[in-house]
Amino acid sequence: MDVQLLEATPNPEEVICRAARNDYMSEYGAEKSLEAVMAGIEGETTEEKQRTLISNLMAHGHFGPFEHAQATFHVKEMSRSCMAQITRHRHVSFDVQSMRYVAFDDVDPADVREGELVVTPPSATDPDWIGRNQKGGAVDEETVEKRREVFADSVERAVADYQELLDLGMPPEDARFVLPIGTKVNVVMSLNARMLMHVADMRAAADAQWEIRGFTEDLLDRAAEWCPITFEEYESSMKNRKNRLAP
Repeated sequence: MDVQLLEATPNPEEVICRAARNDYMSEYGAEKSLEAVMAGIEGETTEEKQRTLISNLMAHGHFGPFEHAQATFHVKEMSRSCMAQITRHRHVSFDVQSMRYVAFDDVDPADVREGELVVTPPSATDPDWIGRNQKGGAVDEETVEKRREVFADSVERAVADYQELLDLGMPPEDARFVLPIGTKVNVVMSLNARMLMHVADMRAAADAQWEIRGFTEDLLDRAAEWCPITFEEYESSMKNRKNRLAP
């Protein structure tokens, strides 16, 4: 999976701080410089004052200002299983690659055995992998090789059957019913900084499934490049405090 930041609010932390300061200013802040708006906040520089204010907002549960900074991400090759989890979140907008209008008729089913089109879970190849709700623990090499073989046979056969149904004239929207839930799709998603932190609370947690946990960590890496003070503060003081940021 690959996560890229497509578009985002420029100067997001200026927007966050202006929104927060608006609540306590008698003057109209849009006509003032950021330095004037941040007057009275602790810090030698404007960046230090932004850091102070953002830290105080999080510490006091004043999360509304973070909703003004918006970002759009493009996600490559997320499984339909992971997509079903992330799209449960409210206040996030999604566009998902259509399996009605996009036909995977040029994929070689033999390549699917090696990871083309379908995500291979680590438990199919790693004998030491332990997942949530798993019966038993680590397995021997013979067992994991059998897992790998059964999984590879299944996904290869599913894609071959899908393509045969297309050849028999079945429309892609119906033929797709035989494809596995691990089928890869591309996703565009938009959300604000507060919602992104809430998603991270739920999906970067230790009890989240491996794929969505890795996706969320990648999302946080991109977010930290875009909105560094906010997500540095989130990492240090808020991460894994579930539901604090829930809208």
